[in-house]
Amino acid sequence: MRIALKPTELPLTPHPGPYCDTVISVEELKQFIKVSIDLSKQPIIIFGANWCPDARLLEGTLMMPTIKKYLEDRSSLLNIDVGRFERNTELLQWFEPTIVDGIPRVFILDLHGNTLNLESNDRMRTAREQSSQEIFNYFQEYL
Repeated sequence: MRIALKPTELPLTPHPGPYCDTVISVEELKQFIKVSIDLSKQPIIIFGANWCPDARLLEGTLMMPTIKKYLEDRSSLLNIDVGRFERNTELLQWFEPTIVDGIPRVFILDLHGNTLNLESNDRMRTAREQSSQEIFNYFQEYL
């Protein structure tokens, strides 16, 4: 059964910019996944950039109290900055070699390190066209 958001809960505004120009190596990504799994939390990796309105809206939505608690109880989240597609893009290809652009991209892994949503990792590219509940439902589908 899915959890419904309260009508009074709204995404944070202005939408936060969680991306901070950090370059992350494949080894650091693998370590994040390992530590998350060791803590019995599903790894969630979100590729985005602060210039992207969909990435910022997604972050504001994920910070809503009900969603934030739900995610914190079940998962560990890592935001990876792609800049203007000059930074950390090799990590996108680590998940799916055919990806060349388009953010935000969300990869939700299971407790064995397998990507659960490979076919729909680009769904949040249209976050501005989705309600907060639709975004939350997407995460609930995999966690």
